Amino acid sequence: MIKSILLVGLGGAIGSILRYLSAILVSKYWNQAFPLATFIINMVGCLLIGLLIAFIEKQPGVSDNFRLLMVTGFCGGYTTYSAFAYENTSLIGSSQSLIAFAYIAASVLVGILFVWVGMYFGRLL
Repeated sequence: MIKSILLVGLGGAIGSILRYLSAILVSKYWNQAFPLATFIINMVGCLLIGLLIAFIEKQPGVSDNFRLLMVTGFCGGYTTYSAFAYENTSLIGSSQSLIAFAYIAASVLVGILFVWVGMYFGRLL
């Protein structure tokens, strides 16, 4: 149990740091109302989790430790729908509901599509 917790924590720490650095990079070039940094991070995370799940399904010898480290830890730390919910609340609160609803729709639809694409290509590997 301790090993599992440490693997999830390590993966989560690395994912969180990468998320933070990614957000800084995107924010350096994008200063609009649409929260592009979180959108990109969530979509990349959806694609990555699709690839990882497909890899794990295809390789039955992959350990549970790998899944804990990469899927639960890294992807869980990297993607954050809590920021997504907060940003939408802020957009709606600042009378930018149209942008909020566009963000919600795009995140859900593209996220589902990217998980599917990730799993499709992951199964081809």
